[in-house]
Amino acid sequence: MKKLLVVDDEPSILTLLKFNLEQSGFEVLTAENGNDALEIAVNEDLTLIVLDLMLPGMDGMDVCKTLRQEKINTPILMLTAKDDEFDKILGLELGADDYMTKPFSPREVVARVKAILRRTNLVQAEAKDEVIKIGELEIHPDKYMVMFKGEQLVLTPKEFELLLYLANHRGKVLSRDQLLNGVWDFHYDGDTRIVDVHISHLREKIEADTKQPVYIRTIRGFGYKMEGQD
Repeated sequence: MKKLLVVDDEPSILTLLKFNLEQSGFEVLTAENGNDALEIAVNEDLTLIVLDLMLPGMDGMDVCKTLRQEKINTPILMLTAKDDEFDKILGLELGADDYMTKPFSPREVVARVKAILRRTNLVQAEAKDEVIKIGELEIHPDKYMVMFKGEQLVLTPKEFELLLYLANHRGKVLSRDQLLNGVWDFHYDGDTRIVDVHISHLREKIEADTKQPVYIRTIRGFGYKMEGQD
């Protein structure tokens, strides 16, 4: 059984999400503050974390940042009550894989959780033994590992899936909508900024000059294209 952690300081939301996720077949742990959430996330073998942004003590941003610094790459679905785009983007920059804005229905959360896990499972099932080499970049799909210039990169699950998807479609221009559907397996009603943030993260890790990228190029008016020499 897949084990999830749900973190929210509102008991009613916590109870509602726990009930609906358990009804969908998940084992659910809960926490009402960031400190407890961090302790559970470090010590439990979790499949995914549903993490509220506004928490007493250590907030969701700090929890997310700390987990990524500790190289714990469990997928994180961040929940925010704010309508401020800055908070959404900052959450993604700190390593969240996805976000949802309150208010939401429990069914929406369950659907989003399943979409994240479906993509993760699909990538693992499709993983092949052969290494994808593009310039100084090496992608090991079967090991969920990326090497660059001989050093292993620390990527979130979604960053890895995005890079692998781009590499598997090397030379092809992919729109943001195509990347959303192919990597996130979810429709965002035209909100494609989540793609741009993750592209920016990848460029920071594999490009010598992010303003003149060699591997992931922006095709103005269309989307992105993976390039590079074997």
